Amino acid sequence: MFRIAKEKLNELYAKINESMGLYIPIKKAGEVNYHVWGEGKEVSLETLKTVKSPKNMFFPQTEDMMKFKTEGNNIEIIDARFEKRPFVLFGVKACDYKAIEVLDKVFLAEPVDTFYQMRREATTIVTLACSKPEESCFCTVFGIDPTAAYGDVTTWLEGEYLYWQANTEKGEALTSLVGGLLEADNGNAVEAQKEATKKVLEKLPFAALDLSRFKPENLNELFNAPEWQEMSEACLGCGTCTFVCPTCQCFDIRDFKTNNGVIRYRCWDSCMYSDFTLMAHGNSRNTQMQRFRQRFMHKLVYYPSQNDGLYSCVGCGRCVNKCPQRLNIVKVIKTLGGEKK
Repeated sequence: MFRIAKEKLNELYAKINESMGLYIPIKKAGEVNYHVWGEGKEVSLETLKTVKSPKNMFFPQTEDMMKFKTEGNNIEIIDARFEKRPFVLFGVKACDYKAIEVLDKVFLAEPVDTFYQMRREATTIVTLACSKPEESCFCTVFGIDPTAAYGDVTTWLEGEYLYWQANTEKGEALTSLVGGLLEADNGNAVEAQKEATKKVLEKLPFAALDLSRFKPENLNELFNAPEWQEMSEACLGCGTCTFVCPTCQCFDIRDFKTNNGVIRYRCWDSCMYSDFTLMAHGNSRNTQMQRFRQRFMHKLVYYPSQNDGLYSCVGCGRCVNKCPQRLNIVKVIKTLGGEKK
């Protein structure tokens, strides 16, 4: 294990940026999200949760897929992809790292999404362990250890130092790149932080959520549960939960006509919208209850039944913080799991 003084972190960022792109939590207009690092930008590693998760680095909110140019009867198809420069994604929390595993199973399964694949292969992920979890956090319910996020490199902020541990070949390569700025450490401070954080995690409000009812064999029972109607009645269908969620992967593909031709692009979509998967005959989910049910059944039943028990929720708590009606996944788990909120 290695360490670097916090006062030297800008040197670390600059060293990485010499050879690779660097995306890191940066504060802009009062909000923290992942942006390209640059001298003078306000880095905020202490922020527990960025507003949008780092999935935007692999699965952007909007992206061009191809372009079409027409001349008479001739149509030229132009691939909008470009070679992605290797980059480092720095400061990823354990929940968001686990969310990338969920996305990998969707976008890297056959047929592989080459747009996503290109960015994943170009990325070295540096995770940052949590030391001050919030009341809205419940990642441990899904078997995630926020004190030891994996990634290519795992880091910990403690006292006046950032501690550093390489885990993969990519991580070793990055460590070699910045090795001159790092000094060896025995890891005692990290172990002490882990122990203290785990005691806090045990006392969080949602630490004891029970997922035992959410199993494939209970699919029909859960699907037909009468509680869905009551829970969904206050839902606005605003889609906020899906846009802050690190595992949501729905998107729409559209064509946009320009003066020079047509651009085909994709953008995030939400299963909570009334026009989601709208077809000529209408929508297969006509009520907000059906859309509300679909979202949470997918997170807790459909996805894990098809992916060896891996839930499509990582307990980051963003939806807990952002839903204007407090209709988050915690309420669903409590209600359908037998505990009334």
